[in-house]
Amino acid sequence: MHTYPPTLEIIPFAKPVDCTVSVPGSKSITNRALVLAALASRNTAGVLSGVLRSEDTEVMVECLTKLGFGLTWIDDTIAVAKNESGRLIPATSADLYVANSGTTIRFLTAMVAAGQGSYRLSGVPRMHERPIEDLLDALRQLGVNATSEGGNGCPPVVIETSGLLGGAVRIRADISSQFLSALMMAAPCSIGPVSIALEGSVVSEPYIKMTERMMADFDSIVKLWLRYESSGTDSNGRQYTIEPDASAASYFFGAAAITARRILVRGMKRDMLQGDVLFVDALARMGCTVTESTEGIAVGGRPLRGIDIDMNAISDTMMTLAAVACFAEGPTTIRNVAHVRHKETDRIAAMATELRKLGAGVVEFEDGLTITPGPLHGATVQTYRDHRMAMSLALIGLKVPGVVIDDPGCVAKTYPGFWNDLEKLRD
Repeated sequence: MHTYPPTLEIIPFAKPVDCTVSVPGSKSITNRALVLAALASRNTAGVLSGVLRSEDTEVMVECLTKLGFGLTWIDDTIAVAKNESGRLIPATSADLYVANSGTTIRFLTAMVAAGQGSYRLSGVPRMHERPIEDLLDALRQLGVNATSEGGNGCPPVVIETSGLLGGAVRIRADISSQFLSALMMAAPCSIGPVSIALEGSVVSEPYIKMTERMMADFDSIVKLWLRYESSGTDSNGRQYTIEPDASAASYFFGAAAITARRILVRGMKRDMLQGDVLFVDALARMGCTVTESTEGIAVGGRPLRGIDIDMNAISDTMMTLAAVACFAEGPTTIRNVAHVRHKETDRIAAMATELRKLGAGVVEFEDGLTITPGPLHGATVQTYRDHRMAMSLALIGLKVPGVVIDDPGCVAKTYPGFWNDLEKLRD
């Protein structure tokens, strides 16, 4: 359990010191693994290790439990019991609360559509402003009655289904790659084969690659259920290990860049499932040193220079780079991230507003922003209930006195222990 004060002042680091840190498991991988293991449980039990414990993953576990899956969570391990119900989704009806977890509502909307029954998914007020119509439209093409309860293309969502019929389906993924990932994970459970065609561009493409690779890891189990009636096959279960979170690691790499430290994050590798590990390449372009070893990846801070960068593929680290840019020589322009306006908050507008409070010059445009360093000073910055706003803006306080984070508890969404881990850098 973590408790958080209403505000938190960040105390600057006194001197650069080399250090090594560990970050918790990946939220993106944890929630995908939970869905894939639940789908696979019709044939086999499974065990997930290295699981992230945070609000987003707890919401996913609670929803899967409401859907009738047997999950046992001890420390960083979740055991998934074999599904003995005879149905892909054990429960034929459920009212699911997803808080503000985008992965949960998108993945489960497609997952329950592959089952049989009636389901409703809702969340916090901000979730009811986040678009999901592109996914609903794709599910309707596959024979599902999938509707936005308010008629605005946003949650709450109501799914009435007798299963995915199969066939050709077209889907847009230019607002969120999670729409496509959700459909991909549910598609093997359709009554007939599914052919997916994309309309327009895909944002955050590395997350699609992540889904592909994880589906390959689970392939022999997920697809077994299609042969369940004839084979009667069982197995001794499966263990799947969650990688450490590359998006979380970006804050420590950013801290190294800002404070001229060398910080190594354990378990980071360039060939990870998570594209966000390549955030270190952006820091290298700005002047940092980056080294990889068997222990992990280390970033060494050096004098920084501004860059012009397309961050579409690693957009969850956009705000980390914006914080680092405040300490560079010359402006930094971040482009092609318009889709982050539909996250927990409008991240482009929010970051522009808060960086200006701290003294940076910021020009906001439709798909990004330009940060021009200026004399920085302390201020109380708002987080908009967005975990990434809090963690990114905290980095500025490592060098600038008087930076106060409002509502630091919002980090519980994906990284409950962040403030403790940040403080350990002083040791």
